[in-house]
Amino acid sequence: MKYAISGDIKICKILEYDVVIVGAGIAGLYASLNLDKSLSCLVLAKESVDTSNSWLAQAGIAAAISDDDDPKLHQEDTLIAGAGLSDVEAVNILANEGPSDIQNLMSLGVPFDLDEDGELNLTIEGGHNKRRVVHAGGDATGRETVFSLASIAARHSNISSRGNSCLFDIITDSSGVLGVVIKSSTGNFHLVKSRSVIIATGGVGQVYKSTTNPSVATGDGIAAAARAGAELKDIEFIQFHPTGLWSADGEGRKFLISESMRGEGATLVNHAGKRFMVDNHPRAELAPRDIVARGIVKEMQSGGTEHVFLDITSKSEKYLKERFPTIWGECLKQGINIAYDKIPVHPVQHYLMGGIKTDLDGRTNIKGLYACGEAASTGIHGANRLAANSLLECLVFGRRTAQSINKDKANLSKVNTLTPQYLSNNVSVKPHKRLDYAKLRKDVQQIMDDHCGVIRKKNSLKSAAHQVDDIYKQLDETFDESIDYIETLNIATVAKEILKAAYQRSDSVGSHYIIEED
Repeated sequence: MKYAISGDIKICKILEYDVVIVGAGIAGLYASLNLDKSLSCLVLAKESVDTSNSWLAQAGIAAAISDDDDPKLHQEDTLIAGAGLSDVEAVNILANEGPSDIQNLMSLGVPFDLDEDGELNLTIEGGHNKRRVVHAGGDATGRETVFSLASIAARHSNISSRGNSCLFDIITDSSGVLGVVIKSSTGNFHLVKSRSVIIATGGVGQVYKSTTNPSVATGDGIAAAARAGAELKDIEFIQFHPTGLWSADGEGRKFLISESMRGEGATLVNHAGKRFMVDNHPRAELAPRDIVARGIVKEMQSGGTEHVFLDITSKSEKYLKERFPTIWGECLKQGINIAYDKIPVHPVQHYLMGGIKTDLDGRTNIKGLYACGEAASTGIHGANRLAANSLLECLVFGRRTAQSINKDKANLSKVNTLTPQYLSNNVSVKPHKRLDYAKLRKDVQQIMDDHCGVIRKKNSLKSAAHQVDDIYKQLDETFDESIDYIETLNIATVAKEILKAAYQRSDSVGSHYIIEED
């Protein structure tokens, strides 16, 4: 195994828990709440609970809970979106177990939006053939769900949480996981001993220049797992959300215009005001995301424009303020009144379909190492994620991961071997050197935007892989105790893996779309 840390780092504190969960989004929090209460659990947030992909999730959670729906129909829609590469058994579990997790969230007090009759207010999103998406706070489902779960977890005596804690490495030996090394809020390194580590660190958006992900989404869990020897799967499948809010500066996190807006009647039009998705797919704007993203890119290329428009001016101000309060407010800040103005949008990196390979209970190929949520590859999404399945995956497989640990709790033992001296004896000492991390990060992001986006070319991927590999080697051969160092190393590590997998997959499928060289 490889480590990012150097063997001469100073460990200032040693902690021990039965379970360590890295990530405080919906997957991590829900897993913590489903652990046996006899197990001590530490939930680590890189910053805080409001800086995660889960918190930013606008749309909702898909589940077949209405009388005219059926899990089989949800399963069919998921498999179609996955372009034939989804794991059928995993999708079956998601569709059949999902409704009970929605019911559980309701019993826990998550404030899902209700209609005038007091029933769940369901909407439809791209790729679905039924209205089966529950939402909360209009377009703030992630925020409302995370807030509720975090509040409940805070009341559980067996669950501790730490903010501003950055994962550096997962420590293992031949028997499996021993624990993790983190950098704490004080700036010191802590050693957390545990036989069970769950990676729930979310996405990898910062690998790209344009993303809807927060600044903390640097692929930390996936990169650390890869260094520890965990298998990765389907990491070339990157979902680009079709409708990121376009801005002239092109910098920073892109605000997401939820797909549920298209589900409620918004149309995509070009600069001439013409709808173009009707010529691309029978479901037009509600086609699977990879198809809509490619349709927009091709329209932008043919028109020589940087964006297209989303038009929902058919709806009233009152309706839009109530149904999409977050989007309404953000667009208004940008000088766009969505009741009268068309919204400029373009595809941006949004979601990772692959990740750390797991079985149906969150287990990886390393004993004691688990993964759930976006950081995991359960096989559900295949080559393209069906809208609103991401948060459902967090719930279903976060719970199943916790349940698998519960079954093994009798075998959990103390980690007596892991000490600072163990690190000194088993981790190589690297030369300490500070590099220009801002430049290296921007270089990787530009390479990924240019060569591994919505539409890809074979030779271009090969060239990009060589460029990123050079950057990775600079980082891997040195060590710096800063967060900038580990984030840049993780970005380069994940980019390297994405490019390698993308180059190896020669056929176009789902979100991986290859065209002939010019």
